[in-house]
Amino acid sequence: MKRQFLKEIIKKKEEKIEFAILTDLKNGERGIFEKNKPLSSDFDKYKDKIESEFIKKKSGIIKDTNIFIETYVLPITIIIVGAVHIAQYLINFAKSLNFEIIIIDPRSYFATELRFPNIHVINKWPTEAFEKIKTDENTALISLTHDPKIDDPALQYALNNKFFYIGALGSKKTHENRCSRLKKSGFRDSQIKKIFGPVGIKLGGKSAPEIALSIIAQLVEEVYKKK
Repeated sequence: MKRQFLKEIIKKKEEKIEFAILTDLKNGERGIFEKNKPLSSDFDKYKDKIESEFIKKKSGIIKDTNIFIETYVLPITIIIVGAVHIAQYLINFAKSLNFEIIIIDPRSYFATELRFPNIHVINKWPTEAFEKIKTDENTALISLTHDPKIDDPALQYALNNKFFYIGALGSKKTHENRCSRLKKSGFRDSQIKKIFGPVGIKLGGKSAPEIALSIIAQLVEEVYKKK
């Protein structure tokens, strides 16, 4: 690998840019794919296939070509507000999908190392907690407490910082009340509609693991929409 090519890869990683390394297995030519950027003539004729594989976050030989693609995508961070029972099942699903997980809950008797081993837990109110977290368009928020004092500040932060996914647990009535409070706080209908509430795909399940499954399924669906 040429030094300049290597430097370019390192720079993209440092700048947290999503890209893919392309290698023509027939002649050894190499290139970099980045969305909405031109490709070299060696790879341009396969642009559609390359982009398709990149969107799917795949690595390997692209079908009917001699091109090997190695994708580098930014990790998805899930911030769970509320160290409740559902959160434990939600974390199990999220870990198996290689998502980064953070739990925020000022109630230290819920958010313990015993209940959430090897998870980054912040025992602070959301306003304080977000001062310690770096968020971007690859961040998702899932609010589970049913307590407006905890949920509302977290939802407001997520709306103001353009999280790609925002979900809030609760009944339709609970969500109506939540939306009303957000309106009173100055949020527009177009912003509030970005919240998935009640959160999760309608699978019909009622138990904690079933609710967690419905949430993670909806989140995964939105991950691929954002691409």
